[in-house]
Amino acid sequence: MRRPSLSMFSDHHAPAGRSALNTALGVAAAFAAGALVMYLLDPVAGRRRRAVMRDRSVAMGYDAGHFVQGKGKRAADRVKGALARTRDRLSSTPLDDDLLHDRIRSRLGRLVDRPGAVEVHVREGRVQLKGTVSEAEFHDLIHTVSSMRGVTNLESLLRTAPMHASPPSPFNAGAPH
Repeated sequence: MRRPSLSMFSDHHAPAGRSALNTALGVAAAFAAGALVMYLLDPVAGRRRRAVMRDRSVAMGYDAGHFVQGKGKRAADRVKGALARTRDRLSSTPLDDDLLHDRIRSRLGRLVDRPGAVEVHVREGRVQLKGTVSEAEFHDLIHTVSSMRGVTNLESLLRTAPMHASPPSPFNAGAPH
């Protein structure tokens, strides 16, 4: 039985173009490394270039640290928020009317284009909404407010306007359209 020779694992079975490409890449890498060494060890400006490179490297390290720290803080804040929402949903204590009013007002800003056009009244968990909203916003608004914790009854006195028509604004009530 013959032992396999090391020539079986050599590269003379590789295509000629591939070998030439590897040689060209090796020469280019050696040339680039030599140019970098000349650039950094230049007797006139090499010290300044090395200092600039060092300072930029240190700054990038600080920036990376701040980036990671910020991401970690945002992740921790999200976890705290999720815990607070879970605790709030599991709580059986009734909500204060003022707190419920503030929560509904806050949610309005994400549900309708013009939250100032909607009045919110809360008394003992019973919510009354007055004003004008677009037809597209109406159903989401009613569903979201009625499913909020602390809302025992929802009375909608809302008027709907077509999507393209804008509801009247208290700021331009007398202005022509």
